[in-house]
Amino acid sequence: MSKPPTLYYAPDNASLCVRLALLELDLPFDTKLVDRTTQGQRDLSYLALNPNGIIPTLVTDDGPIYETAAILLWLSDHAKGGFLPPDMSRGAALSWMFWLSNTLHVALRMWFYPDKYISPDAVLALNDATRSRLADLFGHLEVHAAWLDSPAPSVFSCYLGPMARWAGLYGPDQEWFDLSQYPRLTRYLQAAETRASAHQASRAEGLGGTIFTNPSKPNPPEGSAI
Repeated sequence: MSKPPTLYYAPDNASLCVRLALLELDLPFDTKLVDRTTQGQRDLSYLALNPNGIIPTLVTDDGPIYETAAILLWLSDHAKGGFLPPDMSRGAALSWMFWLSNTLHVALRMWFYPDKYISPDAVLALNDATRSRLADLFGHLEVHAAWLDSPAPSVFSCYLGPMARWAGLYGPDQEWFDLSQYPRLTRYLQAAETRASAHQASRAEGLGGTIFTNPSKPNPPEGSAI
């Protein structure tokens, strides 16, 4: 990269995953707040970068990149030595990366924004179904993700840590997610949140102490999480 990329972000949004990766890779970067209190993600200047009107966007020498998984994979491809989990084939890593993106993240979005997916009279039924679906997905992760046993940072830790955080903070029911049911995941997140990248991200976005295993609502120095 000939010049530092610019991360368009909002506190405790999916841009947190990208911030963590940039910090973990020790890459210089600039940030630009997308103010959700004024619907900054719908501003014409932001839509010119990301026509989907969602956060994040990373502006790079390759142009603007959006979609969290795409940005993380782009960073991994441009990092010295890569940033995928060690001792994992690229095929297996891509499979899990797209599972995190297309399966777990999508289910969480349905949990946070049910009205975007279904008519108002069916929201309660969707919430019940999504709660059950998410429990199954975290159970699947606990059983099948062998990479949880490796504390090494990677695009996975940068993506999964925030998603586990949000599961216990946002949505119609904040009490449903019990991390203690998933001991492998708990150990993985404990390792991730002790890293310097997590502390730096927490200071930048006002996330508190144990940001993944015992999260609290953010108190950001600028902008709003919702």
